[in-house]
Amino acid sequence: MSASAQELPSSARLLDGFETTAGWSAHPSDGVSLAITTDSTGAHGHALHLDFDFHGHGGYAIARKKFDVALPENYAFSYRIRGEAPAENFEVKLIDSTGDNVWWNNAVNVRFPEEWKQVTLKKRHITFAWGPRGGGDLAHLASLELSITAGSGGKGTVWLDALTFTPLEPVHAYKGKPVAIATSFVAGHAPALGTDGEAATFWKSETSTSAQTYSVDFGSSREYGGATIDWAGLAPASYVIDVSADGAKWDSAYAVVGSNGGRDWIYLPEMESRWLRVRIPAAAGAPRAYSIRELSVTPVEWSATRNAFFAHVAASAPAGSYPQYLSGKQSYWTVVGVDGDDAEALINEQGAIEPHAGGFSLEPFLRVGSRLVTWHDAKQTQSLARGYLPIPSVTWTASALKLEVTTFAAGPLDSSSLYARYRVTNSGKTAAKPTLYLAVRPFQVNPSWQFLATQGGDAPLRHIAWDQSVLAINDSWTVVPLTAPAAVGASTFDEGGIVESLRAGALPSRTEVYDPMEHASAAMSYPLSIPAGASRDVYVLMPFHANGAMSRPFARDAEARAFVDAELARVTKSWEASLTRASITLPRSAARVTETLRAQLAYILINNHGAQIHPGARSYARSWIRDGSMISAALLRLGHPEQVRAFLEWYAPYQFANGKVPCCVDARGADPVPENDSHGELVYAIADYFRYTGDTAFLATMWPHITGAVAYMDTLRGERLTAEYEQGTARAYRGLFPQSISHEGYSAKAMHSFWDDLFGLRGYADAAFIANVLHHPAEAKGFAAKRDTFRADIMASYRAAMKQHHIDFLPGSVELGDFDATSTTVGVAPVGELASLPDTALRNTFDRYWKNSAARRVPGAKWEAYTPYELRTIGTFIRLGEKQRALSVLDFFFEGQRPAAWRQWAEVVWHDRDTPKFIGDMPHTWVGSDYIRSVLDMFAYDRASDSALVVGAGIAERWVREAPGVKVRALGTPYGPIDFDVRATARSLVAHLSGPLKIPPGGIAFRSPVDRAIASARVDGSSVTPSSNGEVVIRHLPATIALTYQRTNER
Repeated sequence: MSASAQELPSSARLLDGFETTAGWSAHPSDGVSLAITTDSTGAHGHALHLDFDFHGHGGYAIARKKFDVALPENYAFSYRIRGEAPAENFEVKLIDSTGDNVWWNNAVNVRFPEEWKQVTLKKRHITFAWGPRGGGDLAHLASLELSITAGSGGKGTVWLDALTFTPLEPVHAYKGKPVAIATSFVAGHAPALGTDGEAATFWKSETSTSAQTYSVDFGSSREYGGATIDWAGLAPASYVIDVSADGAKWDSAYAVVGSNGGRDWIYLPEMESRWLRVRIPAAAGAPRAYSIRELSVTPVEWSATRNAFFAHVAASAPAGSYPQYLSGKQSYWTVVGVDGDDAEALINEQGAIEPHAGGFSLEPFLRVGSRLVTWHDAKQTQSLARGYLPIPSVTWTASALKLEVTTFAAGPLDSSSLYARYRVTNSGKTAAKPTLYLAVRPFQVNPSWQFLATQGGDAPLRHIAWDQSVLAINDSWTVVPLTAPAAVGASTFDEGGIVESLRAGALPSRTEVYDPMEHASAAMSYPLSIPAGASRDVYVLMPFHANGAMSRPFARDAEARAFVDAELARVTKSWEASLTRASITLPRSAARVTETLRAQLAYILINNHGAQIHPGARSYARSWIRDGSMISAALLRLGHPEQVRAFLEWYAPYQFANGKVPCCVDARGADPVPENDSHGELVYAIADYFRYTGDTAFLATMWPHITGAVAYMDTLRGERLTAEYEQGTARAYRGLFPQSISHEGYSAKAMHSFWDDLFGLRGYADAAFIANVLHHPAEAKGFAAKRDTFRADIMASYRAAMKQHHIDFLPGSVELGDFDATSTTVGVAPVGELASLPDTALRNTFDRYWKNSAARRVPGAKWEAYTPYELRTIGTFIRLGEKQRALSVLDFFFEGQRPAAWRQWAEVVWHDRDTPKFIGDMPHTWVGSDYIRSVLDMFAYDRASDSALVVGAGIAERWVREAPGVKVRALGTPYGPIDFDVRATARSLVAHLSGPLKIPPGGIAFRSPVDRAIASARVDGSSVTPSSNGEVVIRHLPATIALTYQRTNER
């Protein structure tokens, strides 16, 4: 919330003085309470009194009132506010006459002032939020909402007074000519020369011990975002920036302490004044003169955010001085952590490490002779230990030197630590003496355009202190150099920052700094002497938690090396065991398939916080039942049922009393936003856990959650079973769930999404299955009947929507008739309705998807972005018998791994890898679970239509022809784990299948990976006849299948 120092113009119109509550209505989300009253404690008379209580939930408390205000080209809303409440998000929403389009100002984690504070929101502070309009300006205000959205949660009171609307003059570029005056100047260096835009001229004061001022009059009040001052060699160490409306009364706006005499960047967000003054205090000691080459002010947008400000600063610095994302180019990263801990670090492709969410980064630099080598000056490559372990490395190559940054996490949950090894290798023929610097920077690895949950970019650092063994940062975090540095220095923003010192070749003398700008930095230096062909290592430890492993620099390098190597060995062994409970081995040519499989499992385990399944470490550090149910399916197939059980036992109790399943849960509690897929997903996940474990006792404890979810789904369906849905176009909605925003394509406006209905159908089906297992015959019969009726309604709706929209494919929603094959995949798996979905329309859907996908793969094709949720189509193509399409799109998706060696996907893949836009989390492990489930389907999947386990349907022929063939061990299925080996020669194939699984009712259907007609088939030496679709069905294990193939010219 930004307060304006300016008085409101006389044209201000009082919209509501809050003397009464007339017109205001309360709209809290489920589980949240809001009382709207007035009291006599207002800034002027009465005030609006909002009492809210989140009752342990997430959600919102909205106060709404209708207005009728035509909005001009420029305007401002203002109000007074105070509060007695924890930090929450405060949203002011402007809504048009449709009620669907919303513009807002969203202030995050507001600490409400105890005393009245005036807040002014100008048009530029209000942005389009959501709605079918998609953007543009609001022309007419129909209603206004004041929303307190859970930040910390809890309860509190907020008071508001004097809601005012003011038309403003349109914003025009400043066209005046500033006039400069000073307390003194010498001949030839008049004040005007400090604002003339000429690099060769400058203002210079007289030499004196007296205080000096340099003032600029803009001629009229002017909005701006900051200033730059280029000193002409004679700069004060400290000075103050003042502003004034009239040149008589001045307010201090910024104080510079420790200027290094080059260019000073003055951060003045949302500033408006007629005058700006540089006030230099009296000189202590000898008389001094001062000179300004150029003082200029910058547009408001220049410092609209701290990230915007630092992007402008970075633009004038030598390349490599700032993170790549501040130059407007994407920077990718991966996650590092301990399985299940609630803390994760990031490392980016340039080698900077972010140990704490929203916190500083540790960035390497090399000095070679007089040259400072940055990420920009070196070629970078990335890798994972063994190709898949979550132990990432970044290697710089700069001439004969290589710098390899390797990081990993180790230690018990809630007391783990991050380790980093910096290995400098001299590949030259003579000895080298570089200096390695490890710099603490006030920037995250998470780029500045990452905004969801955690705002990326700037990482405020107010205090850094070195005590000869540990660098303490913000009195909260520590960096422990296990290898003792030769020197440590720290710097403030005003002093130029640590990189300017590194470029100058000397660390600052100070080892502790406090920075009012919250942009402190520091560096540790390591002069190295490296013989030709040798390496030198530097080790650093960063505890994730206050009680994490603490240490001090080792006296000898060998001791540090032994300590870190031992930790690395333990971590490697632990991850290897965790990632190979189920395993798939393929030829080396297909290494990325198996390496990605194991890496995605590792990332899932790292992103999890104890029992909580999170799809990301920053933007998506919350638990969704949608993501959680499908990630759980991946975990079950790869041998991690304990994580799934823990998740369900943690999540299910957040179910609302009416049976509604929250879409997601975080530290604030259950989120009440209606997303109508969630109820079926909880039931599905519970049933799936049982299918893989046979844990009936667990199933019994979940029974109340099952019946509650079914009852709530009944309520939802009942809303579309009224008379109005019996005829006309409304009949297309009959029996469906109401509209919701669960499918992200409908966040602008809720739709009747078939995604919701399909998961609801799965919920009814699994509720009937569970009721049978638990011997509740009446409920089983009732749930099965509801399943069948709902299935009929969904299929009827599909047909009606296709007819209404004149389409031949399955739409994503009823209203839009939209093409969304990615969401339609869930009808095939995991919902399992392949046999019920309209076959022609289903095949048309994925034929169209295939054509679109193929067009995207043409060299030179123009496309902007895709979401790797499309990985789900691989499993669908396999089930549709389109193996080659599945393999082709898989190859395309591998191209979207960035960087490729880290075996991961972001939520969004931009065609141009440098696109400076939001990419979700990286790695995004709901996407990762889509990969796991689809790739595992290539080897084995449960076919719902006949309860057969289909083996080999997606295995590429080249995999079985190259050594060592395909080897699968302990792959989870609903019938138990299965092992199999498959190897082919010129005209024959042998498959050995075994494992402790129960033979499925439909048997095990082996589908030949070789794309040739089968001449003969034997099972354990006995001749058998393949089915019409080429499957060999076996009903016992172990079994050996031997196939021979027709010659290529045989018919």
